[in-house]
Amino acid sequence: MERRGGAAAGDVCMCQTVFPAHANHRGELSAGQLLKWMDATACLAAEKHAGVSCVTLSMDDIQFEEAARVGQIITIKAKVNRVFKTSMEVGIKVTIQDILTNVEKIVSVAYATYVAKPVGAGKIELEPVKLLSTEDHLEHTLAIERRRIRLGYEQVFQNLMQESNKEDTFEEEDAVSTDVTHVQSIELVQPPHANHHGNTFGGQIMAWMETVASISASRLCRSYPILKSVNMFKFWGPSVVGDRLVFNAIVNNAFQNSVEVGVRVEAYNCEEWIKDQARHINSAFLIFNTVNDKGELLTFPRIKPTTKDGMRRYHGAVARKRIRLARKCMLSAKEDKPSDPWERSNQIKIWTHEEGDVLSLKVEMQVKIPSHLAFSLLSDFRFRQQWDKHFITCEVLQALNEDEKIYYVKSPPMTGHKPRDFVILVSLRQPCQPSEPYIVAVKSVTLTSMPPSPEHCRSEILCAGFQIYSDSNSSCTVCYFNQVTSGVMPYLAANLTGSSKSIEDTALECIKFLELKGSKY
Repeated sequence: MERRGGAAAGDVCMCQTVFPAHANHRGELSAGQLLKWMDATACLAAEKHAGVSCVTLSMDDIQFEEAARVGQIITIKAKVNRVFKTSMEVGIKVTIQDILTNVEKIVSVAYATYVAKPVGAGKIELEPVKLLSTEDHLEHTLAIERRRIRLGYEQVFQNLMQESNKEDTFEEEDAVSTDVTHVQSIELVQPPHANHHGNTFGGQIMAWMETVASISASRLCRSYPILKSVNMFKFWGPSVVGDRLVFNAIVNNAFQNSVEVGVRVEAYNCEEWIKDQARHINSAFLIFNTVNDKGELLTFPRIKPTTKDGMRRYHGAVARKRIRLARKCMLSAKEDKPSDPWERSNQIKIWTHEEGDVLSLKVEMQVKIPSHLAFSLLSDFRFRQQWDKHFITCEVLQALNEDEKIYYVKSPPMTGHKPRDFVILVSLRQPCQPSEPYIVAVKSVTLTSMPPSPEHCRSEILCAGFQIYSDSNSSCTVCYFNQVTSGVMPYLAANLTGSSKSIEDTALECIKFLELKGSKY
């Protein structure tokens, strides 16, 4: 296998002036035109690194922050963040500059994956990216996490779909049927739409998809929708000059101030067209909002699925929203520090914390009992089921010493799954100094005497536990930590979207338990 790239790696920059031909009715750069420019720039960056032709595999996590207006200058910068043998992740950043004020703003950020396609049947192995700056190292590290999320996306999505696989009732009289939002359109791929290999430009397909999605959203909001983000453009196969492309778009779900539109693209050559044998080549999920004359967000009407497929798409949109928010939580932090609390009350604060490629959950609770009593109650996990509904049973398997015990825990199942069980080691440490916390550390262990059983799904706790700080003689702060695993992610995602308050509810039950038990001492 030949090795290519590396020496020529570097940034690619495209500058464009926004002319009326590029703009929509508001005088703003159309999202479709911008997507074409972004794809072209990113593809050139990939080819500069690879030294051979490249094709778009996907473009995801596209966010649109600002609108570019006629007369402004668009700058699109793209660079290869990381190489994965024959594919590459390319980071894309779009900014606008006002000629009169010289003010520069970020318009969009996105990440695209390209595959090297050399002429002939031979494969090439790409050279790694040369990391020259701190930002290069950061993006190189985050790229592997983004790839992990892409590869695990389908499994996480299916888990969330199974959790939400319950019937909804739609009793609102003003609910709108999704059937009225269906849009179908057709395009003939001509030479200007294709590259030198005859394959349709990915950016051109994305622009056509944005057009039909925008029309679909407008049928729900009765206004002019604005594209705010794209979950993912996924390219399942190529299309070529002469193909007929059929685009189908429909609203999947509405979330008060935003709406998700799904688009499916099928291709036909002449023979396939006659036989009605379609090739599914592209899919995407686009999120729109709309504003009034004052720039205030408008509320979308509630939608009403009328078919089994409509219900599937409805729940799918909810699952994708959860994943988007969880992904944002995992990848947005550029420094090793906690994010802002996303749940607040007088007694409870909840954070996510990213350090390197590890995501952790932190719950901080204010409790009106002394710290030594809280430590005594939380260190005995046989009490856990009295306040934590995720613990059905908990028994001591081994007492290794005074400060370490091994427990066997059974937990309720997620929808459609077996009950879960854990074998965990709980270790205790008391403070040496008054300013130090009491610590209850938890992690999964393996015991030959307690192998996995077919009745349960053996789950894992990587690192979890409590830190208990003394605030006064009668109060303390209890901090709970849990390193996020695939088993924890559905609960975290549901709480991030507001569709569940299980984390906050469990924390409240913990406080009630501690204060009730503590009052008896």
